Amino acid sequence: MTRRALRENIFRILFKAEFNSMEEMDEQIDFSLLELEDLSAGDEQYITDKVKGILAVLPELDSVIEEVSEGWKIERIGKAELAILRLAVYEIKHEADIPYKVAVNEAVELSKKYCNSDAGSFVNGLLAKVKE
Repeated sequence: MTRRALRENIFRILFKAEFNSMEEMDEQIDFSLLELEDLSAGDEQYITDKVKGILAVLPELDSVIEEVSEGWKIERIGKAELAILRLAVYEIKHEADIPYKVAVNEAVELSKKYCNSDAGSFVNGLLAKVKE
């Protein structure tokens, strides 16, 4: 599976965190992985580790997002945009092997696919303020 496809599946699972408790997320990860085709053991491990890594530092990620959003509370940000931002901020802050520009570009592409027409600009604008 390509990195882009892995990232998209991670986003889909993170989106579910808005509708499930943290206790339910292990089960949600398992259900999501069952739905995927052509998933290698390495891909499954990558997705699981990254989702759990993001969920483990959610308050930190939300704090960064709220700080750069200038007046926007987390509750006002759309659920899909929030999941995309959490993924991108995690990659920027916690994954040195992913270049900043790649994290931002992938987030913008996800927002163009899953959100409204203004989301790409919104996501790009917020992530431009996040320091590596």
